[in-house]
Amino acid sequence: MPDDLAGKTVDWRISGIRVVRADQKSRGRPETLCIDREVAIGGSRAGSIALGAVTNRIEPGAATGPRHHGHLESVIRGEAPLRWGERLEFITRASPGDFMLVRPCLPRQELNASATKELHCAFVRTGARELGYEP
Repeated sequence: MPDDLAGKTVDWRISGIRVVRADQKSRGRPETLCIDREVAIGGSRAGSIALGAVTNRIEPGAATGPRHHGHLESVIRGEAPLRWGERLEFITRASPGDFMLVRPCLPRQELNASATKELHCAFVRTGARELGYEP
């Protein structure tokens, strides 16, 4: 049954669900210090119009480069302690299964507190651009 999405007629039988398999994720984007990033969902990869999703792997004992993603919001699922604030003066810790909402323009840095295990996190952001996630 056709539906209307942002003025476009969509045939949901053809365009309803897009699966990006684990081996289809892309590594072709600029890297952030100490993050091995794989893009799963974005505009050109999966046809998303409003979201981007990536997985990050952070080596044991590493800290990512400080950054923010402009006017985009992010949701993080992972056990990463997060330093945040203008001078990264605050820290928030997430437990297994927790989600963190990161507000737009918020400087942050992910940490891997383990000396022996890689840290794996999933990120979803507003904005479908894979390269840089600019607004």
